[in-house]
Amino acid sequence: MPNANNDSHTQQTPQRAQPASELNQVQRRAVSELLRVSPVADDLARRFRDAGHTLALVGGSVRDALLGRLGNDLDFTTDARPEDVLTIVKPWADTVWDVGIAFGTVGCLKRSRTGSEDVRSYQIEVTTYRSEAYDRTSRKPEVAYGDSIEDDLVRRDFTVNAMAVALPEKQFIDPHGGLEDLAARVLRTPGAPEDSFSDDPLRMMRAARFAAQLDFDVAPDVIRAMTAMADRIEIVSAERVRDELNKLVLSSNPRKGLKLLVETGLADRVLPEISALRLERDEHHRHKDVYEHSLTVLEQAIDLEEGEPDLVLRLSALLHDIGKPKTRRFESDGRVSFHHHEVVGAKMTKARMSKLKYPNDLVKDVSRLVELHLRFHGYGTGEWTDSAVRRYVRDAGPLLDRLHKLTRSDCTTRNKRKANALSAAYDGLEERIARLQEQEELDSIRPDLDGNQIMAILGLGPGPVVGQAYKHLLELRLEHGPMGQDGAAAALKEWWASQASSDD
Repeated sequence: MPNANNDSHTQQTPQRAQPASELNQVQRRAVSELLRVSPVADDLARRFRDAGHTLALVGGSVRDALLGRLGNDLDFTTDARPEDVLTIVKPWADTVWDVGIAFGTVGCLKRSRTGSEDVRSYQIEVTTYRSEAYDRTSRKPEVAYGDSIEDDLVRRDFTVNAMAVALPEKQFIDPHGGLEDLAARVLRTPGAPEDSFSDDPLRMMRAARFAAQLDFDVAPDVIRAMTAMADRIEIVSAERVRDELNKLVLSSNPRKGLKLLVETGLADRVLPEISALRLERDEHHRHKDVYEHSLTVLEQAIDLEEGEPDLVLRLSALLHDIGKPKTRRFESDGRVSFHHHEVVGAKMTKARMSKLKYPNDLVKDVSRLVELHLRFHGYGTGEWTDSAVRRYVRDAGPLLDRLHKLTRSDCTTRNKRKANALSAAYDGLEERIARLQEQEELDSIRPDLDGNQIMAILGLGPGPVVGQAYKHLLELRLEHGPMGQDGAAAALKEWWASQASSDD
């Protein structure tokens, strides 16, 4: 792979020259990654060449190859128009979709056999050279096709995403110094950041997301432009903002990206509840830094994840204390209280997530966890009755495992004795839950009699009274545990008799 050509690097902020050894190491990683995907990429490139067109691996795929982390999602750019791309890929790919064709993108799935039994699936997007810009009053970009790869690369968001590899020749194209920026782990824009963010304001959030995903620093001139232009994010649709926020929250280092959103003022527009956590403090009224606490809880929740990143858990951890600013009270003894902040926070969570167009089930789950995150603190050192434990499990429902993780993550005290006591108490609660689950099948708590049995015993047809009876038996089940059908029937008749006497 030829060395990068940095002659047209246009950044305003000086760049740190990278030692040749660092750049060579980056390029060696890229060669190794590209050789792995060559059978598919080169085959596709030859088909484009035979049709009189060019094809290049581009953007995030080149960046990830240079970082040694190229996956099976491959992005290409071409001079072919979308209709021509369809003609080329349809006979070659296993599946083709054109939902993005209005923006110049054709997607396809290609399966490739790399061994006697090893079959890899590649998800591929081919985009026509293009430039796009936002009208200052519109949420939709206007797409115009370009005629050269240089025109295409200059419109991309950051220099580390503005590199390409022409195929099948493997010619490295880097007109904006992306290779050096990648080696320096810094995010810059190919041209002036103000122009880039004016074209697509969502790029400001992408800067925070890439900082979190890649652990890169953001160039000072880019940060200045983000701060000056933060209000431009308001023309971007809620769905695009939400999707970018999700990628940030699900990254390996969300604290870095979230702090950048707050410090530039972008969070004030897209997630103002997080900025509001930076409560003023004074020498007379002491309380923990709620903003830093929330970021730490998020990190501790991530440490407790098992398997894939959990968006519900992470959003719950980030938002669990957003009700505190509205409920803060200064007490006469110098303490600060936040009574019922979990209830207020749950309502605020629902409102914000709904505004960002999150799916209803996700809004419901995150809001519920925010509402329940303080419940454990009434447990003390084990004073809860079995009834209280059953209600804890019933109220958490399928979110119980996440509630365990959120509650444990919410302990950020530096007092080791207090932290150990809280951990031991929660260990005890989990052990009691496990014991009761084994004895009583807590995961599916229900009365010992169903609706049909209630109607048969009381001689009733369907109606609201049956629901009242069912609810009464459920309360008895939670309070006393399993009663058996005979015991439940006796309790039901007793309740029915009391209802009749009260009517008299």
